[in-house]
Amino acid sequence: MQIEAGPLLKFINSPEDLKKVSKEKLHQVCDELRQYIIDIVSVHGGHFAASLGVVELTVALHYIYNTPYDQLVWDVGHQAYGHKILTGRRDSFITNRKYNGLSGFPKRSESEYDTFGVGHSSTSISAALGMSMAAKYKNENRKSVAIIGDGSLTAGMAFEAMNHAGVADSDVLIILNDNCMSIDPNVGALKEYLTDISTSPTYNKVRDELWQLMGKLPVGKKFTREMASKVEASIKGVVSKSSNLFEALNLRYFGPIDGHNIANLVDTLKDLREIPGPKILHVLTVKGKGYALAEKDQTKWHAPGLFDKLTGEIIKKKIETPQPPKYQDVFGHTIVELAKLNKSIMGITPAMPSGSSLKFMMEAMPDRAFDIGICEQHAVTLSAGLATQGIKAFCNIYSSFMQRAYDQVIHDVALQNLPVVFCLDRAGLVGEDGPTHHGCYDIAFFRCIPNMIVSAPMNEVELRNLMYTAQLPETNAPFVIRYPRGEGVLVDWQKPFEKITIGKGRKLKDGKDIAILSLGHPGNFAQTAIRNLREEGIDAAHFDIRFVKPLDEALLHEVFKNYDKIVTVEDATVVGGMGSAILEFMNEHNYSSKITILGIPDSIVEHGSLKELHHECHYDAIAIADAVKALLGKQIMSEV
Repeated sequence: MQIEAGPLLKFINSPEDLKKVSKEKLHQVCDELRQYIIDIVSVHGGHFAASLGVVELTVALHYIYNTPYDQLVWDVGHQAYGHKILTGRRDSFITNRKYNGLSGFPKRSESEYDTFGVGHSSTSISAALGMSMAAKYKNENRKSVAIIGDGSLTAGMAFEAMNHAGVADSDVLIILNDNCMSIDPNVGALKEYLTDISTSPTYNKVRDELWQLMGKLPVGKKFTREMASKVEASIKGVVSKSSNLFEALNLRYFGPIDGHNIANLVDTLKDLREIPGPKILHVLTVKGKGYALAEKDQTKWHAPGLFDKLTGEIIKKKIETPQPPKYQDVFGHTIVELAKLNKSIMGITPAMPSGSSLKFMMEAMPDRAFDIGICEQHAVTLSAGLATQGIKAFCNIYSSFMQRAYDQVIHDVALQNLPVVFCLDRAGLVGEDGPTHHGCYDIAFFRCIPNMIVSAPMNEVELRNLMYTAQLPETNAPFVIRYPRGEGVLVDWQKPFEKITIGKGRKLKDGKDIAILSLGHPGNFAQTAIRNLREEGIDAAHFDIRFVKPLDEALLHEVFKNYDKIVTVEDATVVGGMGSAILEFMNEHNYSSKITILGIPDSIVEHGSLKELHHECHYDAIAIADAVKALLGKQIMSEV
C-alpha cells in the first residue's frame, strides 16, 4: 500500500527544506506531518499518541535550530517519529520497527540528526548538558536542547541533571513537554506542581497581560525582556507558593505556553535561542493531538497496533479457538488471587501499571498496589522498606528497566537479605522495541549477588506457582521471577497453587542420546525441537532447570553422569547466564561433557519480530535441533 505525503511534506527531505517554507504555511506542514504519522502507524504499527502530541514542537525546533549542528536530544524517543520524517527518513519510515528497518527510537548510527541514542527515560537533560559543556569548552556556538516529558521528569536522574545545569553555566535549553502522561497517567507531587503552574488563571492572565504591555513599550528589546522576566518572577512568587522550583535550581523558567500554536512556538524558540545560559521552556501539549480517539484514551493509544484510521477500530487477528494469555496478565490476575489469601502482599510498579498488568490489583485493592512513577531506584528501595515491616512486596519492573536500580538491589535488598519479590516482565528479547528494551542481562547480573533466588517459569502454571512460593512466610530471601513478553502456551492455566521447592528443577523427558537443559519459556522451543528430532531417530532428554540460582545440584549430577553431550537453552545473554552456571558446575565437579550454549549472543541484537530475532540468535526450535545434531555429528538437514 503506497502512502503519499502531503503537497508540502513530500518536498521536505531535511530541515533545510523545512526552512524554505514560509512561517504562515507551517501549520499546513504540521497538519500533513500529523496525517502522515497516522497513515503510517495505522497500517504498519508503532508508538502513536506521543508523536502526535509534539508535531508542532518538532516542526518549530527544526525550523529555528540549525540541526544537526545544533543538538536535539529526545527523551525516551516515543515522540520522535515526526523528527525522523523531517530528517530524511520519510520514504523509509514504513520500515519503522521492522526487521532491518528504522529503529523505533532515535539512534546515532541511523542518522546524524539522532544526536543521542535513547529508549529509557530521563537521560536527555544529562546528555544535552554534556553536549553543551563540550561546545563551550571547544568554543563552538552550538546549541543543545533536551525535550523531556513530565513523566520522565519524575526520575531522579532528571533532577540530578537540572541541579548540575543550574551551576554549569552552559547554554542548554530544557523543553518540558507537559501532557500529564507517560504511558499511563502521571502520578506524584511533581504532577500536581506542574498542574498548579499550568492551570493558575491568575498567573496566566497576569503573565499574558505583562508581555502585551512590554511589547508596546518604546524601549529596547533586551531591556523589555529583562524587565518582564523580573516582574514575572515576582508574579510567580505571589500567585503560586511552589512555582519557583526551577528558579531555585537556577534555571530560567519560561511558560507555560500552548504547544500546539506553531506561530507562537516559532517566535518563542527564536527568542530563547538567543538567550544564553540554562533555561527551561514549559510547553503544554495533548498526547494524541489531532486524532480524537487517542486524545480521549491516551493509554490505549500509546501503541495500539494496527487500526482503521477512519473508524478507530483496532485490528486484531480473528482467532476462533481460545488462546493462551500474556504472561503479564497471568501475573496481574495471580497477584490479586494471592493478595486475597495473604494480607501482607503489596504491589509496586514504576509507571507501568498497564504494561505489567498490576492495574488489576490497583483497581481491586487501591490501598495495596501503587504506581510510583518512573522511579525504578525508588521502587526497589521502597519495596525494601516495606519488607522490613513484614510486607511481601512484589516489585514489578521490566527486565531492561531493572538495570537502572542495580545498586539498590544489592545495597538495600540483598545485603539485608530482605524478601522482596522481583517480577521481571519482558525478560529476554522483546521484539520491535529493540536493544534498549531487550531484557538480556538480568540472569548474569542477578546470579552473582549473594542471597538472591533467580527463577524463570516455562509456562503460565509455573509462573503462578513461583509467585505462590515467593510469598510464603518461609521464603525469606530476595526472589527473582523473570518471564517474557507476549503469550504463554497454556489455555487452561488457572490451576490450584502448588509450592515449588526452591532450587529444584524438573526432568520433563528421558532420552538416551543427548540432554537439553532449558530455563524458562525457551523450554517450549526445546520441546518442539525434541519432537522433530524424534522423527530423525534422535532421542533427546529434557530438563527444565527452573532455578539458575540456587542450581539443582542433584539434578545436574544426574545429567552429567548420564550424558556426555549437552545443549543449554535460555532467553538471556550467553555470557554469565544459565549456560555459564552449568559450565561452572561441570568444572567444579570435574565432569567433561561437551556443552553447546544457546541464547542471546554477546552482541547488540537489533529490533524485529520475536520469531525473527529468536531465529537470528539461534535458539529457536530449528537452532536447538541443529545444535543437537551438530554435537552428535549428524548432518544438519535444516541448513541444506
